[in-house]
Amino acid sequence: MREDAAALARRLARNAEAVCRHYLSNGRREGRWWTVGDVANTPGRSLFVRLHGPEAGRGAAGKWTDAATGEHGDLLDLIARARGLDSLRDVLDEARRFLSLPAPQRPEPRVPVAAGSPDAARRLFHAGQPIKGTLAESYLRARGITYLDDLPALRFHPRCYYRADENAPVETWPAMLAAVTDLDGTITGVHRTWLARDGSGKAPIATPRRAMGRLLGNGVRFGDVQDVVAVGEGIETVLALRCVLPRLPMIAALSARHLAALALASALRRIYIAQDKDKAGKHAAATLAERPERHSVDFVVLRPRSHDFNDDLCRMGPADLAAWVRVQLAPEDVAHLPATGSSARTKSRGSQIA
Repeated sequence: MREDAAALARRLARNAEAVCRHYLSNGRREGRWWTVGDVANTPGRSLFVRLHGPEAGRGAAGKWTDAATGEHGDLLDLIARARGLDSLRDVLDEARRFLSLPAPQRPEPRVPVAAGSPDAARRLFHAGQPIKGTLAESYLRARGITYLDDLPALRFHPRCYYRADENAPVETWPAMLAAVTDLDGTITGVHRTWLARDGSGKAPIATPRRAMGRLLGNGVRFGDVQDVVAVGEGIETVLALRCVLPRLPMIAALSARHLAALALASALRRIYIAQDKDKAGKHAAATLAERPERHSVDFVVLRPRSHDFNDDLCRMGPADLAAWVRVQLAPEDVAHLPATGSSARTKSRGSQIA
C-alpha cells in the first residue's frame, strides 16, 4: 500500500497543474506556483502548490504549504483534504480515478484451513524458500551433508512458529521444511526441523522436530523412483546415504513406525532399507520386508557401522562410507556409487512437488 501511494504521488506531481485546476479550481497559476485560499478551495492566496521540480526531496513538484495554518504535504494529502477523505484506500482510489488508472487487483482473501491439516502443510511449505545459501544449508553441511543438488523437497523458513505446548507462548525460529508426499507427488504433510539461529545445529527448544498433515504411508522423496529405491527413517540419515549413492532415488519416512508402513510403487524390483542400529529400526526394516504384497521384491538391508548413516558420514567421511556401503549393494547397483574417494557430483532428477 505504501509503495502504491508513493507511485501515485509521483504521477500526480507530474500533472500538478491539472490536479490543482481540478481540486483547487478557485485558485490560479502564478509563475511556478498555484495559489488559492486553502485546501477547501476558498479563493485567496494563502496556499501555495509547487508546479515544477524534482520527483522527491527539497523543492519537489506537488508539495504545498498553507502559509496561514502551517499545514503542508503532497498532492495525495491535498486530495484527501479537498474531498474530506479519511481512509488511505479512499484517497488512492480517488487519485486513480483522476489519473484514469484501473483499480488494482485485490488479492483473494485466504480461506482458513484447519491447523495441522494437509492444506496447512502445503501453505507452510510454499511459504518457504530454496535452501541454497540459507541456514538450512548451513545446518546440513554441519552434519557432514555436502551433496545438496536437486532438493525440491526441502525448503527454508526464516521465522517458523513454534509453541512448546498449548499454554506456552508462540516463538519464531528458523526452520528446515521437508515436503511429505504421496506416490503421486502431492504434498500431504510437512516436517519441520527448527534450527539454531546460526544454523550450527537444531534449535535449543524442547521438540525441535515436528511433522504435520497426513504422514502414514507417505514420505520425503529425493529423486524419481523407477525400479530401485532406498528408504530410511530420518531426513539426515537418507541425505547422508545420498552423498555416497547420488544416483539412487531415496525416501525418508520420518520414523520407524512410518518406515514400516511406507507406501511404495508397485513396479519396484529392489528396495534398500537404510536401517537405524536400534531395536525400533530393526523391527521397522523386518516389518517392511515381510509385507505380503512385497514377496516378489528383493529387499536389501543397509547396515550402518554406528547408529545411523549420518553418524557414519560424520565419523568416517564420504570415501570410507562409500566403501562400507559398496560391499552391501547388489552388484548391478554399484554404478549408483561415484568413483571411490570422490565426492558426489552427479545430479539426480528432483521429484516433482505438487
